[in-house]
Amino acid sequence: MGDVDELLPIGRFARLAGLSVGALRHYDELDLLRPAEVDRSTGYRRYRRDQLATARTIARLRELELPLDEIRRILALDDPAEQRARIAAHRRRIEARTVRLQRVLHQLHHLTERREPLVSQPPGPPELDAATRRALAVGLFNHVWTLIELPSRTAAQDDEMVHAAHASRYHWGEVGAGVNLARGEWQCSRVYAVLGRAEPALHHARRCVELNEANPEHEDWDLASAYEAMARASAVASDAAAAREWRTRAEAELPRIAEAEDRQIIEQDLATLPI
Repeated sequence: MGDVDELLPIGRFARLAGLSVGALRHYDELDLLRPAEVDRSTGYRRYRRDQLATARTIARLRELELPLDEIRRILALDDPAEQRARIAAHRRRIEARTVRLQRVLHQLHHLTERREPLVSQPPGPPELDAATRRALAVGLFNHVWTLIELPSRTAAQDDEMVHAAHASRYHWGEVGAGVNLARGEWQCSRVYAVLGRAEPALHHARRCVELNEANPEHEDWDLASAYEAMARASAVASDAAAAREWRTRAEAELPRIAEAEDRQIIEQDLATLPI
């Protein structure tokens, strides 16, 4: 360190850095920006001129609403790319907050223009009794099959098929047993496979397998059906090796299916795999 004459007193340093003296004292306490020298008798702080760059960076990042802990992490990084990545993450948080505030502003506009009552409905879906939820789950499940079996569908019907499958699974999640949840996941996977959307087809097929393997009370054909879903989703993802492997696992489950009709349904599904 140079002589005392080369050090800047805190007031001058604060003016050059665009910070207040109070902020500099706070940053010293937080070990974010330590002074170069502190007078032991008076506690007066002095800074080196080359600390101005760090101080101005802190001031700039505070203007952009970065938390002090995050600023400390950024300053500790030597790689500019890593620094930019952390700032980009902060930008995404600001964007999310901006979207939320835009929604708040929109709602306030409606309230001030008397387009909405001040007291609204409580948040969340409406309360439904278990029987109604079961009826919705079953009805939507069957409606999805009607849409799947159409010889041709419009884009709107494709959307309806997706939403109905998820709505059925949602209602089963409120009132159903593990086997119902697994079958709901199976249907979601089949819908996405029909639409050629590999990623969600694989996701829901995996959930179907996980739920069935964790539930010893599933029926004897459920596991074979879950493996068939994985085979179909893998085929849609152009992973022929995985599709064949899952098909083999499904075929190994067929002898465990007691009812010939149940076994035939799985066999028919396996025969239509696009492998």
